[in-house]
Amino acid sequence: MSKLSEEDIEKKLLRFPDWEYFDNAIHAEFEFENFKDCFSAMSRIAFECEALNHHPDWSNTYNILTIALSTHDAKGVTDKDFKLAEAIEMIVEPEED
Repeated sequence: MSKLSEEDIEKKLLRFPDWEYFDNAIHAEFEFENFKDCFSAMSRIAFECEALNHHPDWSNTYNILTIALSTHDAKGVTDKDFKLAEAIEMIVEPEED
């Protein structure tokens, strides 16, 4: 899988308003009502990651899930990252402000 250009990444991000590109990865942060809901979403995302054989750099603090996607073999963002971001978006419903 080949690394996408910064221009291609920015174009693809138009479909992902919750995501940003920096530090050679696409990043998102999602807020949930509580820890249990956050952990539940992480568990569902984990199944998608296994199915795609692609795993995020992520962390959670109480009700906040922080995700960074980059394809390590390609040393940057690829279509594989956007495919996983799309799967994550289908699972995660961020809290509206």
